[in-house]
Amino acid sequence: MDYNNILVEIDNKIALLTINREKKLNALNTETLDELFTCFSSIKTDDNVNVVVITGSGEKAFVAGADINELHEQSLLTGKIFAEKGQQVFNLIENLGKPVIAAVNGFALGGGCELALSCHIRLASTNAKFGQPEVNLGIIPGYGGTQRLTRIVGTGISLELILTGDLITADEAQRIGLVNKVIVPADLLIEAKKLAEKISSKGQIAVRAALASVLVNKEIPEREGLNFEANLFGNCCGSGDFKEGTKAFLEKRNPEFKNK
Repeated sequence: MDYNNILVEIDNKIALLTINREKKLNALNTETLDELFTCFSSIKTDDNVNVVVITGSGEKAFVAGADINELHEQSLLTGKIFAEKGQQVFNLIENLGKPVIAAVNGFALGGGCELALSCHIRLASTNAKFGQPEVNLGIIPGYGGTQRLTRIVGTGISLELILTGDLITADEAQRIGLVNKVIVPADLLIEAKKLAEKISSKGQIAVRAALASVLVNKEIPEREGLNFEANLFGNCCGSGDFKEGTKAFLEKRNPEFKNK
């Protein structure tokens, strides 16, 4: 499918999705959000995709935030709907059922930071900057930032970032646990694809079960989470991939997973 604001390439079961509004610093307007929703809805059921890498076009920005021209037009009546649209897209990404890696190649501000937060693994270039500067516009994060940022870095750090609107460097983002790794710009996509390929080479029944089990802890008490984990562990033990994986280990060879 052709899109106006995003580019999608699928190779070796890795989908590379690029937000392609470089002149607007890849800002998220309504059309871009709609295209992201359509694209990820398709990827969710596409057996040719195991892992997604998402990045921004150009060298300045991953996503610099929401489109301010559209944001300026919001009112008491439309603001909640505006926020819910972004939340719908980012909820889909977080709950895709397949790993999504953010390759943050520049500014990840406001909605851009929230997009990165909805991904499961975040890699950042050395020139990346992160922030939730919505307070400077008289609003709060509306695409899930108050919830996901708090879960990832804790209440105190989350409140400091949200209440001051300050930006932080990639190194600081790594220090507080916001990103997994900081990489020089020229190698960012190379490393993101390598990581995606490594994950894609594993048995996908196990990968998706692990993803679901980790993510469920935000919704249910630990005791229920442990039961959920045990059920998924049992399901994995009934798969052909489990038999192949253990047999390959005993035979000292690489497994050939069939994802069945």
